[in-house]
Amino acid sequence: METYNDIKQGERGAWLSIIAYIFLSAIKLFVGTISGSQALLADGLNNSTDIVASIAVLAGLKISRRPPDSNHGYGHFRAETVASLVASFIMIIVGLEVLYQGVNKFVQPVHTTPDLISAWTAAACAVVMLAVYTYNLKLARRINSNAMMAVAQDNRSDAMVSIGAFVGIVGSQFGIAWLDPLTATIVGLIICKTAWEIFRKATHDLTDGFDADKLELMKQTVAEVEGVQSIKEIKARIHGNNVLVDTTVLVEHTLNVVESHDITEEIEDQLKQMHQVANVHVHIEPM
Repeated sequence: METYNDIKQGERGAWLSIIAYIFLSAIKLFVGTISGSQALLADGLNNSTDIVASIAVLAGLKISRRPPDSNHGYGHFRAETVASLVASFIMIIVGLEVLYQGVNKFVQPVHTTPDLISAWTAAACAVVMLAVYTYNLKLARRINSNAMMAVAQDNRSDAMVSIGAFVGIVGSQFGIAWLDPLTATIVGLIICKTAWEIFRKATHDLTDGFDADKLELMKQTVAEVEGVQSIKEIKARIHGNNVLVDTTVLVEHTLNVVESHDITEEIEDQLKQMHQVANVHVHIEPM
């Protein structure tokens, strides 16, 4: 039940992002239009696409809260990982678009001086998104949610885009035309890097990849359990945000069923307590 409650808390963070993106995109598009700021308009359109990413994460979180059924004996937790994957795709599209715009302005510089209100709007929106990022980052760490971590990273990227827009608009006031494309290029690279990290983590989890160092620590924990003579095999995988472990251990062949069962119980307890493992399957074999 605790896992499902954590996911429900994650939904609140996704809703916060959706509401913030709707509100900020409307403001940016309105102010960008009346002030003649292309940078702020682009930022507003960027936030519009982020609404889709946040909705995708929210849908993934809601699906992952469904209980196990006949077709999903382990539950639907991987829907959260799929949501992270979708968010990474949208982020990479946004990052490439920001990169393209930055490089294009180097090649074909646009000498416009938008109203300074657009700069202060971008700065204010950046502050709001940094606040949303801070909230979602803390939430993601508290509930150990990869999907919410992806949302938080997206929030940070959007704050940086707004900061970039602010720098570019202010630079145009002083005739520093190259400042805008330079900032856009750097921001675009950072967004693409963040999207790649989220994509790599999501695909690693979906293909049953697991950190070798963490697995070695689990192996040491199992080896220290009294009665375990040797570890024949141990493997782990990520299911949503839950760690599932399968291990085969060798014990004295003279042990009876009850004694062997006690060893499996101790292995399960140690792995759950020391490594926050959600489910452990232990197979006993005679030495």
